[in-house]
Amino acid sequence: MNVPVKPDLRPANPNFSSGPCAKRPGWTVDALNDAFLGRSHRAKGGTAKLKAVIDQSKAMLGIPDDYVIGVVPASDTGAVEMALWSLLGARGVDMLAWESFGKGWVTDVVKQLKLDNVRVLEADYGNLPDLSAVDFSRDVVFTWNGTTSGVRVPDGNWIAADREGLTICDATSAAFAMDLPWEKLDAVTYSWQKVMGGEAQHGMLVLSPRAVERLETYTPDWPLPKLFRMTKGGKLIGGIFEGATINTPSMLAVEDALDGLAWAETVGGLAGLIARTEANAAAISYWVEGSDAIDYLALRPETRSPTSVCLKITAPWFAGLDADGQAKAAKRLVQLLDEEGVAYDIGAYRDAPAGLRIWSGATVETADLEALFPWIDWALAVLAGEVAEAA
Repeated sequence: MNVPVKPDLRPANPNFSSGPCAKRPGWTVDALNDAFLGRSHRAKGGTAKLKAVIDQSKAMLGIPDDYVIGVVPASDTGAVEMALWSLLGARGVDMLAWESFGKGWVTDVVKQLKLDNVRVLEADYGNLPDLSAVDFSRDVVFTWNGTTSGVRVPDGNWIAADREGLTICDATSAAFAMDLPWEKLDAVTYSWQKVMGGEAQHGMLVLSPRAVERLETYTPDWPLPKLFRMTKGGKLIGGIFEGATINTPSMLAVEDALDGLAWAETVGGLAGLIARTEANAAAISYWVEGSDAIDYLALRPETRSPTSVCLKITAPWFAGLDADGQAKAAKRLVQLLDEEGVAYDIGAYRDAPAGLRIWSGATVETADLEALFPWIDWALAVLAGEVAEAA
């Protein structure tokens, strides 16, 4: 077998994982030197740090003044669960699912909450459900960006401004990278570990006045654990949205979140973060368009994620393999890149079709992506030789 020549240039930062994602450029542990450690997070200094994360995030994202935002437990998953278990049940619900996390929320609502009036609008990996079929007299639950499929909703035009139900949006790999229409979203969740490259286990929950009204006027039929409770005596527990967290947060992670927000200001705030993300997406698009072995999993250009880019292998030798062979080949491709130290953790999500998933959010440098592409081409050539030799 003729061994392809390895590229000369390597990515300066080979971290392209889709979560936790790459730290911001130039990050070191010195960024955590001012962390509020060894003290109660409920002390004045600790609450001030948490309040700063809330206030700075709200300002940077352009969240309306009458919305509330709070730090909650268990990353984006915890934030979504809080929303589902606390808000749903007052009316029928439409569940949108086109990748693994959306399908997970369907499982919660159908099999755990056991709601009766549920419509599930599904699509296979690479597609979106029919957004025109959504009924906004009902509550609607959806992911903005399908992290494991690389498929996002193209915009918020499909969401009714005069909706009767609530829109509950898992925006974990979209917040800080895409322009979200807050006036059309009632409960929005995300985590620090995605676009901002922060640490895991803390989520953010954003609630509109309509969502707060639901919380204060509706009591679910099921018991709520302490971690999900956002009201007391029929009123919102305001402290949750002022830095008085439900449980003890990691003040190291809080400091890291503040560092990420400070860095974001240096690149132009939200507009700068979006511009960096879109530049990365453009670099990937240019490479994919020139490749005869790689293509997007997302079928329509307007639905392609600019952050969690999911790719399928289209080389003829790959198409000739059965499903098991394709899975092994994709795993071998990821292994080759890992062994060379040029890309870590870029295999497709375990429930998704075999292929690659490359994180290209704002903390990733475009130059590192451009250095990665020749290495993927090299690894594909190596694989093609191995497959031919084994045949």
